[in-house]
Amino acid sequence: MAKPIKAYIPEGSDPQIEKFICCLMREGKKSIARGVFWDAMEVIKTRTKDAPLEVFAKALLNVTPLVEVRPKRVAGAVYQVPVEVTPKRQTALSIRWILDAARSRKGIPMAQRLAMELLDASADQGAAFKKKQDVLKMAQANKAFAHLAK
Repeated sequence: MAKPIKAYIPEGSDPQIEKFICCLMREGKKSIARGVFWDAMEVIKTRTKDAPLEVFAKALLNVTPLVEVRPKRVAGAVYQVPVEVTPKRQTALSIRWILDAARSRKGIPMAQRLAMELLDASADQGAAFKKKQDVLKMAQANKAFAHLAK
């Protein structure tokens, strides 16, 4: 009888960290992405007295959206309907927003850009946190169309 196939997760690594590294990866260069991530953790360690992985977890939590707007076509008009975000999409959006914000910072190495964005997000600041706030404001502004969600 064949053994069930299990996803390989390196010893001492969190699935959330592995997902983040895979999203950070460009052109299949996982070892480079892993190096950038752990270099960013080293930068966070030097800049704050908190544990770097706690800063990472707090940053992801602060950027995680609870509601978003989805377009819904009703009688020829397109309404922005607020809907709750599923847990899987919440993590995907938070990772995407942090990486986009880090990549938009220019002039310094990626590890430092990522570290700065994670520190900002953990302190409720930065471009990724602003993106979450903008999505929340949009959902609140379109609350009148919530009855269209299905």
